[in-house]
Amino acid sequence: MIKLANQLRGNVFLRYVAVSVCALATDMTVFLLVLETGMPATAASAFGYSVGIFAHWILSSRKVFHDRVSEKGTIARTQQKAMFLASALMGLVLTMIVVGAGTALGIDARIAKVVAITTSFLLTYLLRNVVIFRQASVQ
Repeated sequence: MIKLANQLRGNVFLRYVAVSVCALATDMTVFLLVLETGMPATAASAFGYSVGIFAHWILSSRKVFHDRVSEKGTIARTQQKAMFLASALMGLVLTMIVVGAGTALGIDARIAKVVAITTSFLLTYLLRNVVIFRQASVQ
C-alpha cells in the first residue's frame, strides 16, 4: 500500500488531477453560490473559474510542478506565471463558450459546466505540462 501511494505521489498527472479537484471545488462552490444570487450562468461560471485560477496556481506550483517551477524573483518565474495565467484564460474562454452555448441550447447550466470542466481540464493540463512547466524551465 505504501509503495502504491509513493508511485501515485510520483505521477505528475495524478497530482495534477488531485490539485484540479481542489481548484474545481473552489470554482464550483463560488459558481453555485453566485448563481443562486441571480447572476447569469455565463458570468457566474467566469467568476467561479477566476477564483479557481488562483487556487490552482498555488497548488500546482507547490504540489504538482514544484520540481519544475523557476526560482522566485527570476524572469523565468514571471514568465511561468504569465503563461499559467494565459492558459487559465484560455480555459476560461473555453468554459464561457461551452456554458454559454449549452445554456443557449436549453441545457441546464450545471450540466454545461461539467462539460466545460472536462474540456478546460484537458486543454490546461496539456499546456501546463508540455509548455509552461517543461523540464528546461528550471534554472
